This record gives sequence, structure tokens and C-alpha cells, in this order.
Amino acid sequence: MVPAASFSGKRVSLFGLGGSGIATARALIEGGADVLAWDDNPESVAKAAATGIATADLRGADWAKFSAFVLSPGVPLTHPKPHWTVELARGSGVEIIGDIELFCRERMLKAPISPFIAITGTNGKSTTTALTAHILKAAGRDTQMGGNIGRAVMTLDPPEPDRHYVVECSSYQIDLAPSINPTAGILLNLTPDHLDRHGTMQHYASIKERLVAGSETAIVGIDDSWCAQIAERLERAGRHVIRISKRLPLTDGYFADGSYLMEAVHGRYSRVAFLEGIGSLRGQHNAQNALAAVAACLKVGLELGEIQSGLESFPGLAHRMEQVGRKDHVLFINDSKATNADAAAPALSSFARIYWIAGGLPKEGGIEPLRGFFPRIAKAYLIGEAAPAFSATLGEAVPYEISGTLAAAVEHASHDAALDDSGEAVVLLSPACASFDQFKNFEVRGEAFRQAAHAIEGVKPIGGTR
Repeated sequence: MVPAASFSGKRVSLFGLGGSGIATARALIEGGADVLAWDDNPESVAKAAATGIATADLRGADWAKFSAFVLSPGVPLTHPKPHWTVELARGSGVEIIGDIELFCRERMLKAPISPFIAITGTNGKSTTTALTAHILKAAGRDTQMGGNIGRAVMTLDPPEPDRHYVVECSSYQIDLAPSINPTAGILLNLTPDHLDRHGTMQHYASIKERLVAGSETAIVGIDDSWCAQIAERLERAGRHVIRISKRLPLTDGYFADGSYLMEAVHGRYSRVAFLEGIGSLRGQHNAQNALAAVAACLKVGLELGEIQSGLESFPGLAHRMEQVGRKDHVLFINDSKATNADAAAPALSSFARIYWIAGGLPKEGGIEPLRGFFPRIAKAYLIGEAAPAFSATLGEAVPYEISGTLAAAVEHASHDAALDDSGEAVVLLSPACASFDQFKNFEVRGEAFRQAAHAIEGVKPIGGTR
């Protein structure tokens, strides 16, 4: 735990008592704060109270006595309208912060030189976070990973000068972290997302920009116009900016050239790493993730040999283009986290001969945006509620069957792929749908795919079970 000593002896209100909310409340209490917490869910309130956290409806609280209000990132701050607690805090002039802000203040208080890498972006931030942390750990560094991935940030070990922190930050968390100041801040990319919570793309982009604007070194992917403009703005403001690109050679920065990762300094190029043969980092999108991780790890003092070793041993992120098994020339890939068409595109772009398992609870737009990848699909196996709509989109462009269930789809796709003599064939679960019609969440769906693949005679598991 990171005790929130910066609020020792102060009264703090907190709203949102999920797992991270309770962890944050405990960190404040451990640091000596007087905490009063609440949630709109009575069960969450009861659970918190059972752990010794003081609870009361904040509508009746004396807000003038609070030094700060800690808000769960899942609660609306601005759009579609501010939560009622936000209105009360603003009405009393109480600052509104989140758990990432608490962490930043504790780091500055106790170990301001501890290496801190913060990662954000619309896509790829979880993989980049996991990859960066893996490289650091593999190189023997004391490494803590958390935030929007895995552990709540206040449950990490307390800051120490040589302790490395790798923290994934959502836009909601950044919006509640006004003093975020990483050693290396990474902004991977920006596409329209969460606009129901941020109102406009401009507002969403401005929030993401805060993470890199406050960093010692800003690492910015420039393959979209939003991020390219942010990089230019930061540089004009005198910030240290490192540009990365997965598709463009740069004069200065890091870019991908096939499977090689290159560094450019005033137009002179040198090779810093390579991804050839690293199955967990296939695809152009993973080249961007790797470029960001390389730049960040170099910033905090790793050598190129340490970085290359970490890239090669990276197991990948569960449920995100995760290699789960192989049988002869057939590779089984679990991309269950791809819950819409945009999220499925990276996997479909990464393989040449695909036996595609898709479907579930459909999202708006269906799979029409994926039409450009249809020539890569040998056959589609459609499951769940989306099957009729997906079959209509595929039409005569892609052979398909209505498999109904995931188990049947895996069995049929495995059989057909085994008969394919054109080279590597990939049985790919990349549903482009939510899981809720048949599974509790994408993790359960991905685990079901893993088990079904491992049950096929002759399949050798990759990476074991998780």
C-alpha cells in the first residue's frame, strides 16, 4: 500500500466504493486522513463499512470541513452532467482529485526521483504497460505495475528512489490528476472514444494531453493528426518530446521499418531493436507499443541488450492477440478483448490466413468497417446474437457458417484449418462484439476459447494457463 501521508490530519470525502475506491480509502486512512466515504450502491457502502471505513451520505456532510474530495474515475466529472457529489464539492470550493493524483503527491513527497512511466492512448495502452513493466522486471529492476490495469495504484508498494512504476492511465483518471508528472509520459494514439463522458473530441484529446504535458519526457505517437498536433504544441512550449511512428520514417525519434525498430537523430538512423519471430508482438499496432516501451525504458536507464531480451521474452497480454496453442501449422489466437470492429482490426491485419470466430452481443456498425480484411479470412465461424447480421455483411465475400456456440466454432475452425495446406493457418477468436449474450465478460469468453483449443487432440499449449 501507498499510505497517503500528504493528507495526514485532514478530513477527506470520497465517493465510489468499488475495489479501487476501498483501496484508496484505506490508503488515506493509513496515511492519517479522516475519511468519510459514500456510494450510490448500498451494498458497496456496507462492504466498505465492514472494513472499518467511515461512511455517510455526503448530501448531509459539512463540505466546508473537507480538504479534498476523492472521486472514483467511473463517476461523471463533466459529461453528460456532473455527478451530484461533484456539484457539492465545487459549490464549497473543495478540490476534486482521484487515486492517480494521490499517488503522484506521495511520490513527490517520499521519492521524487523514483522512475515513473505513465501510459495513455485510445488503443494499446494495456499492452504497452504490460510490455514496459515486463522489460523492466526482466532486467532486474524493482518494478510496480498498476493503475487502469491490474492493481489499483494505491495498493502498489510505497515509493523508493530505485523503485520503478509503470502506470496505465485512462482519460477518466487523468482528468482527476492535475499534477501528474511522470518521468516518461506516453501518449500512443487518439481516436474518438468515451465522448459520452467527455463531450467532444477536443475535450477528450485535451485531457489525454495533460499526461504528456506534465512529463519530464513526452513520448508521443504521431500517426494520427490529434497526437501529431499535441507533439508540436508540447515542443513549442519547450517540452522534451520524443516522437514515435509505426508507419513513417522520422528525422528525429523512433520508428518501425518492417520488423526493425529504428532511432533517428537529425536524419541519421540506427537500429535499436527487432521484433522478428516475437509472436506476442505481431502486427503494426504492436510495433507502436514496442517503440513506446523502448523509448521509455531507454529514458529510465536500461541498455539496448536488456530491452531486446525483454521484448523476446514478453508473453503477451491475456485475451489480446494471445497465443494459446499450436498444432502443426495451426496457431490458436485468443483476442477476446476485441469487443468491437475497431478492436478486432489489429488481429485481422496481423495474419494472412485466418479462420475467424466472431460474434456475440453486437455493437453499432457491426463488422462493415472490417471489409478490407475479408481477403485474409479463409472462413468465418459466427456465434451469438450477432451471427445473422454478420452473415449478411459477409455475404458472398467470405465463406461462413453459423456455429452458434464458441465450443462448436473452435472445433469446426480447427478441423478446417488443419486441412489448409497454404502455410500457417490461424484460428482466431476476435469477436468484434461484447460477450454478454453468452459469457459474463471477455475474460470468461477468452478462457473458454483457451480451454476449447487445449481440448483438441494434439494441440500444444503456449504459455500455459493463466
